[in-house]
Amino acid sequence: MSDQQRSTEDQGPYAYAGWTTTPQPAEAPVGPVRKGFLKGRLALVTAVATAAALIGGVTGGLVAGDRGTATASGSTVVSPVSAESDGTANVAAVNTAVSPAVVQITVKTATGTSTGTGVVLTSDGQILTNYHVVSGAVSGGGQATVTFKDGSTAEATVTGTDESLDVAVITAAGVSGLRTATLGDSDAVQVGDSVVAIGNPEGLTGTVTSGIISAKDRPVTVQVDDSTTSGNGGFGFPNLPGLQSRSSAGSGDTASYKALQTDAALNPGNSGGPLINASGQVIGINSAMYSASGSSATAGSGSAGSVGLGFAIPINDIKQVLPKLQAGQRL
Repeated sequence: MSDQQRSTEDQGPYAYAGWTTTPQPAEAPVGPVRKGFLKGRLALVTAVATAAALIGGVTGGLVAGDRGTATASGSTVVSPVSAESDGTANVAAVNTAVSPAVVQITVKTATGTSTGTGVVLTSDGQILTNYHVVSGAVSGGGQATVTFKDGSTAEATVTGTDESLDVAVITAAGVSGLRTATLGDSDAVQVGDSVVAIGNPEGLTGTVTSGIISAKDRPVTVQVDDSTTSGNGGFGFPNLPGLQSRSSAGSGDTASYKALQTDAALNPGNSGGPLINASGQVIGINSAMYSASGSSATAGSGSAGSVGLGFAIPINDIKQVLPKLQAGQRL
């Protein structure tokens, strides 16, 4: 497989099979007796179809209830996996379903290299990530490279950005048939819900951690400029309420949002990766973690590791601007 081209071979059970059509013989001319026979059959078929529709409606409702989550707009989000009977995540199943749609993003600039994570949105290469992961490719003249689960790579360009929310969409060149992630409903998330994070902390690709939602609507301000985050492996250390004196947030460009807080371990390199619910739906984009050393901590320092205070941008907030980012706007 070429580094610049991906096939549909690893789409696994989620690939769609094609339909085949067998030609049907022409119907015989319809005479008076045949016409009466058809009327009887037509009435029977109509009755059966009506009953099937009623049964199908009930069955469809049951399937949707088991495999999806109703959103505020009334639509149903398909669930790639089923939660355990107690509502907790089957971490292995979530990883199997979602990890093919998670990529590593590397940005090389004149001053260094930063690594983050992204979530595949479209089969032809649009990828959602944090703005601060790719800020070096926006203003620093850097080159972004995407590494897929199978090890193949592709160069990527920045398509759309929203610096104030710390999100961006990039597009990988020359790819097709990519597995895509399912975006869920972050408004439906409750404190205590089971979640899974997939990312590339410290360059350790495909790392999976799990935990719970420990708080909602946590006000977070995080640095997003490349000159600041490059020293943290491209990771954001937030300026939290009551801790401003321990952070240099405000010395560069910042983004603010009300985050989902999780105790799933996040480290430099997890930025831009998915926070996933028990149904395998992306309900947030991991963006920052608390460090005892504040924003001055680096990826290599002993105090920079996860202390169980990670933060993700709610996916419903991102959905508000996502179509504009995919269309190429810089907000």
